[in-house]
Amino acid sequence: MFKIFFSLSLICSTFLVKAQHPPVFAAMRTDSSFVKLCDLNITLVKYSYKPNGVKFLVVHDNEDTGVKAGFDYIRWYGGELIDSQYGAVRDYYFTYMDDQYRIDPNAIYTEVGVNTRLKKNPFSSNEVEKAILKTGKQIVDFYDPKTTGYFLTLHNNADGGFGISSYLPGYDLASTADSVHINFQMDGDDLIYVTEPRLFSSLKKANVNVILQSKFASNDGSLSVYAMQNNIPYINVEVQHGHLEENLRLIELAVAALKEHGLVKKE
Repeated sequence: MFKIFFSLSLICSTFLVKAQHPPVFAAMRTDSSFVKLCDLNITLVKYSYKPNGVKFLVVHDNEDTGVKAGFDYIRWYGGELIDSQYGAVRDYYFTYMDDQYRIDPNAIYTEVGVNTRLKKNPFSSNEVEKAILKTGKQIVDFYDPKTTGYFLTLHNNADGGFGISSYLPGYDLASTADSVHINFQMDGDDLIYVTEPRLFSSLKKANVNVILQSKFASNDGSLSVYAMQNNIPYINVEVQHGHLEENLRLIELAVAALKEHGLVKKE
């Protein structure tokens, strides 16, 4: 354990590509909320089967290993999953008043984050930032952390680009982490990220790659920063694309940690 105190024209055609979402299995129910961000249509689809208090959130529309693993969990244990669908790409691409914009959907939950991470024309309208913040609020409201008492998100990454080592001293995200625990038998791209010491402690005992977010992490507009600012426990299961079995295993451990601390009722 380590302790540390564009070219839109090339992208628009992608919107016509249907995301490779897992098939809905028998008895699974769906409910949708539609969000309009300027000229971008975002659909939040909630899949549910035997709702039991476990609720997942996927904010990137090109990270479907997490969706598939979430479906596998729900098939066996029940629960709900909210999937963001907007064109099978990672970022939001849209236009407003003939200006082009781009932003990561995991950077839209705080005013500072939107202002610093929005890729825009320097003379663009401030109305766009307000619209983005409204979109973030709609996603949060649809997930409804006031009812769940936590955020449980699913993310995927590419091989070797981002992983547990990114949070070690001397690396790009070192200032983001308060504590890091590494299981060197695991792939470094597979990890769990949390905002509360009690969740970190439980997952460290389970001997998985786990990061505890620092209270001094920069305000990047991410959902984890929003969660910490609002005293909402946050847990993210992050694995490499294609690591479906490991994704499901880490989901099970994440849910077990939430149950251990009374954030999800034990069955």
